[in-house]
Amino acid sequence: MAAKHNISVMMVLALLVLSVIPALIVGAQDDIQSVCLVSDTGGINDNGFNQFSYQGAEEAADDYDLDVSFIESDSPSAYDPNITTCLDEGADIVVTVGFTMADSTVAAALANPEVYFIGVDTFIADGPPNMVGLQFREDQAGFLVGALAALTTESGIVGGVYGISIPPVVKFRNGFEQGVAYIDPEVETRGLYIDSFEAADRGAAAAEQLIGEGADVIFGAGGPTGQGAIRYAAQEDVAVIGVDVDEYNTTFGEGETPGAENIISSALKGIEIATYSAIESIVEGEELPFGSIVVYDASNGGVGFAEAHDAEVDPEITAQIEEILAGLQDGSIETGVDPVTGNLLSDPDATPEPMLTAEPEAEATEAAS
Repeated sequence: MAAKHNISVMMVLALLVLSVIPALIVGAQDDIQSVCLVSDTGGINDNGFNQFSYQGAEEAADDYDLDVSFIESDSPSAYDPNITTCLDEGADIVVTVGFTMADSTVAAALANPEVYFIGVDTFIADGPPNMVGLQFREDQAGFLVGALAALTTESGIVGGVYGISIPPVVKFRNGFEQGVAYIDPEVETRGLYIDSFEAADRGAAAAEQLIGEGADVIFGAGGPTGQGAIRYAAQEDVAVIGVDVDEYNTTFGEGETPGAENIISSALKGIEIATYSAIESIVEGEELPFGSIVVYDASNGGVGFAEAHDAEVDPEITAQIEEILAGLQDGSIETGVDPVTGNLLSDPDATPEPMLTAEPEAEATEAAS
């Protein structure tokens, strides 16, 4: 879990954000007193977006003497009433977590122009002038750990267990497979999309299938579904890679959960940094692209990869991944993935592979990489 001082150190980078339209400037908001966060399904302690978005909100509230609260959504039908509760309680900034809340957030922002809205992992264009979306270059994070997988595999086959095939997940998968190919085009990549982010048992079954097909590195990108995959694989003594946050600290309980010695890294998003930065910018009256998005990528601390912790990863391999990260930061290395749709730039009209709607039975999709 990111510490407060780590957020402070990275903030300078995090504020150097990319946007698709010129930034709009607001004056310093001395009347900002409260922040209310509406979680997506999965709970506030989901070891992912909800938890780390709230962590960023808490850090900002501490630093700027704001009241902060959260409301958990137990289903998508709770989004609208939960946002309404935040507004009824007088929130000056409402943070919503997850792309599925985009429509509800836009509607609330249009109806409440005096309140600021921040959509974490939300894409908007020509949106309300009091709302900003926070996006990440998942393809870059996936590229980093794909390169790591290619440098680590002994069988020459690596696999990924993915959630619903929405653009952020497609970006993770294609970025991962492109990273593998960047290191060694002869390494085979196999992957499975699953039509749920909350099916740990199905994630585990998918990992079991991929291991049976020869994969000796498993990447899990799909909330609790992906967590189930890497937990199972790690306990089978297979190398695993987490997503979004450092899953050594979350899914593997800071090394206490069996299999923790087999998590070699995680593809990181600076979720708490992005949330903190957006709140800070509103309070300070700094530039934000209201009505559009802020993109956090390798160049501004928005993506990265986690350390190996207890896993045995050759320092020379880690140094190679650091070099790739530097190349992504300065633009000398590109992922070959569309940063919006997640499709390969070489095949922009491609459709993601079908998702599994039950436990895997057929062979996993093999990508030529």
